[in-house]
Amino acid sequence: MGRKNRRINKGRVSRIGSYAIASSIKDPTCISCTTFNILAPIYKRLNHEDPSYRESDVKDYWLDRNQKILDWLLCERSSIICLQEFWVGNEEMVSIYDKRLGDAGYFNFKLARTNNRGDGLLTALHKDYFKELLIVNTHLLFPHNSSLCLERLRQVYKILQYVESYQKENKLNPLPILLCGDWNGSKRGHVYKFLRSQGFVSSYDTAHQYTDADAHKWVSHRNHRGNICGVDFIWLLNPNRYRKLLKTSWSEAVFGMFRYQLRRASLTENDAFVFLKADSQGDYITYSGFCEALRQLNLIGHCNGLSAEEIQELWVQADIDGNGVVDYKEFKQWIWNASRFEERDEVSDEVWADVMNETEQTIGFSVKNAVLFPTEVEKGMWPENYSLSDHARLTVQPETRRCVTGSSAARWEANKIFTPADKTGGPCEQLTSDICAGCLCNGGAVYANASHFLPGVVHNTMGRKKQEIGITRSISKLWKCG
Repeated sequence: MGRKNRRINKGRVSRIGSYAIASSIKDPTCISCTTFNILAPIYKRLNHEDPSYRESDVKDYWLDRNQKILDWLLCERSSIICLQEFWVGNEEMVSIYDKRLGDAGYFNFKLARTNNRGDGLLTALHKDYFKELLIVNTHLLFPHNSSLCLERLRQVYKILQYVESYQKENKLNPLPILLCGDWNGSKRGHVYKFLRSQGFVSSYDTAHQYTDADAHKWVSHRNHRGNICGVDFIWLLNPNRYRKLLKTSWSEAVFGMFRYQLRRASLTENDAFVFLKADSQGDYITYSGFCEALRQLNLIGHCNGLSAEEIQELWVQADIDGNGVVDYKEFKQWIWNASRFEERDEVSDEVWADVMNETEQTIGFSVKNAVLFPTEVEKGMWPENYSLSDHARLTVQPETRRCVTGSSAARWEANKIFTPADKTGGPCEQLTSDICAGCLCNGGAVYANASHFLPGVVHNTMGRKKQEIGITRSISKLWKCG
């Protein structure tokens, strides 16, 4: 590789291209991971004046475009490929991807949307480059209106709940976690902040040393409204990363939405307290006043709103002293005070090790490189001549490193990583929730697929609105991994 093709800045990660990532796949210390929403032909419009005319109506069009997508993927040869909007409902499309990826050494796992729209997820793992990690491939709901913001947050909460239960039930050692996919939300959104509060970092931003405030530096999608934004992420969580309790992060994220709505209405702190206090005769907020405020802020009262159980959980968090009402001090601490919800900065391995009573070594990842294609999107621009998809392709290259984690008990309380034990995988129960989730099982309308070479390697999840999916807990066949 010539010098003119390199750009290395002192103190920064090298921003080399996809060809360099592909060439380093043989490095035993590195893996590479690609996430790409390939725009299902059933959604790609060919004529804006006739929205019903789709690419799926013209075989030559969708066949040519997907062959080009495969050409790029096979040229790049990532260890892990996570695709969204894969046309699982078309047998010829499925056969083409199975054949070409299979011939190149990949094991392919597919998961359809359970609302029978025709598309879904495809996760491909190269058989020669397995590492011990947990992979999630997902596609979140598009925020068509404000009522869906809460549902999107709930989808991520359910995914993380499932990851936790999966680790616990299968008694996995602490593992790095990669969350890949089309998140349909930017760095300014509630989902982004929620994942950051759980210790996840955006691999692309980490590689380029961008902060959470650098939302304008890159884009990855031009949506059907013509807007461009960055929505495709590969999130990384190392085993030694500080994590808040998941339920606490969820409550804080919902209160963040609550606070956002109050401030959008131009309410001051005192005005907001009066609004929540409603008709209460005392200087406090009652449960009924709290519920009425949630209703007026459109957080309850519709199919995607907070459930009665979720409202009760929020109230318990806000009512710190448990006396049945929320006074002004509690209101400031849990509802209005934004500083409480800011995520804690990552601490070094050495400092975190000092916090724990005991330490042990485990494997983690540092992000060696990350690139977006087409390259214009890395500068915040969308190229008019790009036709492969309405999304950019994101590839990251994490590099293996040793990291320190604390004792099992301390991890459970602080990191929510589960007690190390044997790695034998096996049957695990389907999650009954608002997302389509699976767990190393094959069979049923809700399922995921995984390689039997390494338990816990791959996991497919897909979030959708509650009324659009069918949940089943029946499993027709199980793979015992070992």
